Amino acid sequence: MLKENYTAVTEFILLGLTDRAELQIVLFVIFLVIYLITVMGNGGLFFLIRNDSRLHTPMYFFLSHLSFVDLCYATNITPQMLVNFLSKRKTISVAGCFLQFHFFIALAITEYYLLAAMAFDRYMAICKPLLYGIKMSRGVCISLVAISYTYGFANGLAQTILMLRVSFCGPNEINHFYCADPPLLVLACSDTYVKETAMFVVAGSNLTCSLTMILISYIFIFTAILRIHSSDGRHKAFSTCGSHLTAVTIFYGTLFCMHLRPPSEASVGQGKIIAVFYIFVSPMLNPLIYSLRNKDVKEAIRKVIQTKFFD
Repeated sequence: MLKENYTAVTEFILLGLTDRAELQIVLFVIFLVIYLITVMGNGGLFFLIRNDSRLHTPMYFFLSHLSFVDLCYATNITPQMLVNFLSKRKTISVAGCFLQFHFFIALAITEYYLLAAMAFDRYMAICKPLLYGIKMSRGVCISLVAISYTYGFANGLAQTILMLRVSFCGPNEINHFYCADPPLLVLACSDTYVKETAMFVVAGSNLTCSLTMILISYIFIFTAILRIHSSDGRHKAFSTCGSHLTAVTIFYGTLFCMHLRPPSEASVGQGKIIAVFYIFVSPMLNPLIYSLRNKDVKEAIRKVIQTKFFD
């Protein structure tokens, strides 16, 4: 129930990963390096795919948007976090907090369905190769990406509106390094039942739905691969899926741990460690996962290096 004679919070204080002063500079350097690698990796992969005609295929079209979403995902949180490492008062305005909250949810859900679209693309390429060019036309690819963005940002907006209906009247210390559902709800001084229910329904349904799409696609993919008699053919088919499966495992594994927990002080503390993996580690690793195991991307990188430095 809302407290009487309350004073509305005008800013929040982000407690961050730790309150140990001697670690702030060390953490600043570590996360700055991670962010720079993320920006260069995802930004480089995005422009590489857009500028190399050999990479103008459905698989790389989806990969370019995954890189863009990962770049936005990390940028939504990292700059504020880096500033806070060097600040005595680690504050963020209420408007800034809710904006960060909105983009976090919107981009996360967009990534769910981009990964699902990429799984469907691999299913069509391996299980329906003769129909691949027709079924995965440019129009279809653009539609799948547009649906992912639209649905993701619609969910983010809905969750933000529900959060705006929650009252905050103090304390205003968020036990996290960004504005997330569980630590914000712990601070609420009004009823949070509707928001908590919506949080679990949206997180659970979208995680389950998108992961189910991916699993169904891979059941058909693995069945088709096992029917291939040539060991080289099976290896080649598996290799086209390996990078995507690795990215899916990292991303979904940490998100399931993060979101499907009730908000409490204990769960928020555990969530900080989990959040580091899907906010910082996953976006940093994705370009490496997709480029180091991909001959087309490695060849495109080699071509750019030769053109820029040796021609």
